[in-house]
Amino acid sequence: MHKLIENIFGWCEPLLKSWGMDSSMASYINIIVNSIILCGLAYFIYVIFRIVLVTVMIFIAKKTKTKFDDLLVSNKTAKYIAHLIPLLFIYKSVPIILNDFVYWETVFGKLVGVYIVLLVLWIIRTVFNALRDHLKQTPKYSDKPIDSYIQVIMIVFWIFGVIIIVSEIFDIDTQKLLAILGAASAIIILIFRDTILGFVASVQVSLNDMVRIGDWITFDKFGADGDVIEINLATVKVRNFDNTTTTIPTYSMISDSFRNWRGMLNSDGRRIKRHILIKANSIRFLNESELENLKKIQLISSYIVHRQDEIEKFNSKNSIDKSIAINGRNLTNFGLFRKYITQYLHNYPGLNKDMILLCRQLQPTQNGIPLEIYAFSNDKKFENYEYIMADIFDHIFASIKYFDLKIFELSSNLDEGNQSE
Repeated sequence: MHKLIENIFGWCEPLLKSWGMDSSMASYINIIVNSIILCGLAYFIYVIFRIVLVTVMIFIAKKTKTKFDDLLVSNKTAKYIAHLIPLLFIYKSVPIILNDFVYWETVFGKLVGVYIVLLVLWIIRTVFNALRDHLKQTPKYSDKPIDSYIQVIMIVFWIFGVIIIVSEIFDIDTQKLLAILGAASAIIILIFRDTILGFVASVQVSLNDMVRIGDWITFDKFGADGDVIEINLATVKVRNFDNTTTTIPTYSMISDSFRNWRGMLNSDGRRIKRHILIKANSIRFLNESELENLKKIQLISSYIVHRQDEIEKFNSKNSIDKSIAINGRNLTNFGLFRKYITQYLHNYPGLNKDMILLCRQLQPTQNGIPLEIYAFSNDKKFENYEYIMADIFDHIFASIKYFDLKIFELSSNLDEGNQSE
């Protein structure tokens, strides 16, 4: 190789001197001519190797079943490798061309060496980018923070690359440079603080399976409410449901509290937990005529008959004076309404009957007594879930008047106050 390069670039200066040209002038012209030849040969080598490498890689990609080599083609790995071969040719040729100019030989040799190191790093990056894309297409790894790991690996390669470049430029021994960097580790940690925190966080997030790509998360601190689309070394990107994008520091995923809806999406139902406020003064005991009228409601007709019989036996056995409704056992409009809503929920087709399903009374408040529906819809899709919940409460609002109950409304209270005045 060395002999061939000498033959290519060693003919010009002796020829010029044989023509009687001054030695210094012959040297300068020799450099110009050889530089032109070098650039031409380097470009020719690049074109030839690019065509060959790209063609061979495309041919192999078409013949193999794996998609990894297709991704190498799409990430232009072959083109970067094609750049490397003429650079090596230039690196070997520069000392011969600039043999009489030691300073410039050193300068250009170092510049070419630095560019070779950078090019090798770019080639490594394209390979890892192809690996990243390949793993993201694999179901087993599609929800893992692959970007974080690739970034960490590339940071390690870049650190080694920078060390080699600095050693090349300043002629510093690599071991001495590593010793200097070790002494400056505190400053390095300070500079790369976010990167280190992000790396540790991404590892913890992955090991603990806290977040996956595709998870729906809610992070109130950052205003995030949507699907995770990317997990990087430093950030987690969330596409919100309003199509905006929120960027969250990765280490916040382990230092702050957020909500991951994956468990709900993987379960058999999506929870409905909503209440209405019943005015306390509208709750009362029911008389016989009102019970007879409520028996027309099919869902609770048999329940009323059974409860009436049970209550009458109890009151008769204990000689209860029923001239006052408060004595003994009685049915209330609120209790029957809760039973009716419970039966309605059990008959509603959009709810999962194998999960918790109840209509319960909560702690009374200054605005009334909360009546809460706690159930799980069969359909977890957002719009269908909202429809099911709205449909249930539409029925509750429409049916409450049949039990002579009233829903608390601030406007109605004001109206009553104005009427009393």
